[in-house]
Amino acid sequence: MQRRHLVLAGASLLALPVLGRAGLAQETRDNPMPDDLRQSLERDPTAPVLGNPQGDITLTEFFDYNCPFCRKMVEPIHRLITSDRNLRVVFREWPVFGEDSDFAARASLASLQQGKYWQMHRALFRTKGRVTEAATMRAARDVGLDTARLERDMAAEPVERHISMSHMLAEHMGLIGTPTFVAGDEGAFGEYSLDDLRGLVRRARETMG
Repeated sequence: MQRRHLVLAGASLLALPVLGRAGLAQETRDNPMPDDLRQSLERDPTAPVLGNPQGDITLTEFFDYNCPFCRKMVEPIHRLITSDRNLRVVFREWPVFGEDSDFAARASLASLQQGKYWQMHRALFRTKGRVTEAATMRAARDVGLDTARLERDMAAEPVERHISMSHMLAEHMGLIGTPTFVAGDEGAFGEYSLDDLRGLVRRARETMG
């Protein structure tokens, strides 16, 4: 899979920076991300947050449970969280691979109500083959979720709002696929190593001051 730093579509409209060849935001931050967009991206109350909720920088990941490259990013993200105690990680469920992915995203978000989001997240990505509705419910049972409650919570308004917001944000920023990572004013698409992710976070800290 080709990795690339994003020249986000509509950058002038959104006041987002055009990234340089090295993937760095303009040093002067002449065109920082607008505050309202950053608030929606980083502080959406429907979005799962791992790591330090009061961390000094936020890394947002857009992903789909049927994206093979997203699957490869689970362990690097986990290692990044455990090694950086000042990092917030926001998970944006962005189901773009069909109805099965949409079902899995809704179930994963609903698992928040039972305090087992990370367990469900990892179980879904460990599924062999496509993450179907049947595989999703099997994963829910495997991690000890009350599946009757889960199905009720999947229909709740916050779940619908989260998924709708993911699609809106992705379209607004011109995202091109999963996984996409956003930190500071920089976006990155594709499979990245742990060191790459640390570099993205480090640059975001430098950019945001």
